[in-house]
Amino acid sequence: MSNQSELLGRITVRADVFGGKPIIRDMRIAVEHVLGMLAAGDTAETILREYPDLEPEDIQACLRFAHRSVAGERVYERLPVREAS
Repeated sequence: MSNQSELLGRITVRADVFGGKPIIRDMRIAVEHVLGMLAAGDTAETILREYPDLEPEDIQACLRFAHRSVAGERVYERLPVREAS
């Protein structure tokens, strides 16, 4: 899966989870947490081992999200937003 919109579709925003921060596939795993692990030197393999519900595409989606955010795109407007139930 390399289509950018499919990758970004893995990132969601829910007002009731982490104050509306972007999360991965509606799980309680924040994009910023995965990016922080990568920035700290953890490998994708380490992250996948520590979080077995994650898939390699989830990590790629986090990186794509970060890239587009830093590039000045308004990524939040393209993310699925889930209302609190």
